[in-house]
Amino acid sequence: MKVVVALGGNALSPSGATGSVEEMRTALDSACDHLAGLVEAGVGLVVTHGNGPQIGRILLQQEAAAPDVPPMPMDVCGAESQGQIGYLIAQSLDNALRRRGRRVPVLCLVTQVVVDGRDPAFRRPTKPVGPAYDAATAERIAQETGYVFTDQGRGRWRRVVASPLPVRIVEEQPLQQVVTAGHVVIASGGGGVPVVEEYDRLRGVEAVVDKDRTAACLAELVGADVLAICTDVPRVQVGFGTPSARGLPRATVAEARAWLDAGEFPEGSMGPKVAAACDFVERTRRRAVITDLAGVTEAVRGDAGTQIVR
Repeated sequence: MKVVVALGGNALSPSGATGSVEEMRTALDSACDHLAGLVEAGVGLVVTHGNGPQIGRILLQQEAAAPDVPPMPMDVCGAESQGQIGYLIAQSLDNALRRRGRRVPVLCLVTQVVVDGRDPAFRRPTKPVGPAYDAATAERIAQETGYVFTDQGRGRWRRVVASPLPVRIVEEQPLQQVVTAGHVVIASGGGGVPVVEEYDRLRGVEAVVDKDRTAACLAELVGADVLAICTDVPRVQVGFGTPSARGLPRATVAEARAWLDAGEFPEGSMGPKVAAACDFVERTRRRAVITDLAGVTEAVRGDAGTQIVR
């Protein structure tokens, strides 16, 4: 069985944490112990991950160093976060496998994802990135850089960039080769580095691709039997935050799409995860599951989480 596991960026850097490497290593030791359990059970594993908290800190570091060091564009920051997080996951997972007596090669592949330069998202940027500013500071930065900012409420303004849909993964062939060879691969972190194709060349763009949508493309590419999207709750809920809230052990694509259309799953929270799960199931006729890391082994077996099926 092949499984793609998508980890949220907050699973690597929990809410309220300072973002130190020690905190990230501690969080990853717990996460990778669960992932090692999948490998021990005979699963061919591919891991992808978010990068929201990490790229936010990279942007903060750039702002602080701007008087002395030229800032890097978003695509380069995304690649930097892939290398940083991929290295930490690979090392932690390798250690977890060694503790179990397993010597399975683990490697990180910095991955580019082609997006359509005409995607409507480029005309209407909505994805918040980086730190929050007061209105005056945001206006000054916007005038100096051309960045777009939106009011996040309570006087907090954040930069927003486009979030286009993924079209394809550039490194398709090497990805398939290393997965077929039996390696554990970490790829498409943060949704992948967004690039557009211009004639015979690739060019990085200022955007953030949704990591769950890219996870669905990655799972389809490597022929995964299951796409497991890990979040901080064991099951998707309908009626979330109300007295009638209930967890869903199972949902068909039609049921999940209907709940999406009804606004049950917010765009900034569970919505993209449910949509990506539906995309994968529709395109492959295989299975997706949304769950927490503690239940990922049982969820892959079909015994936990919210199973999304045809």
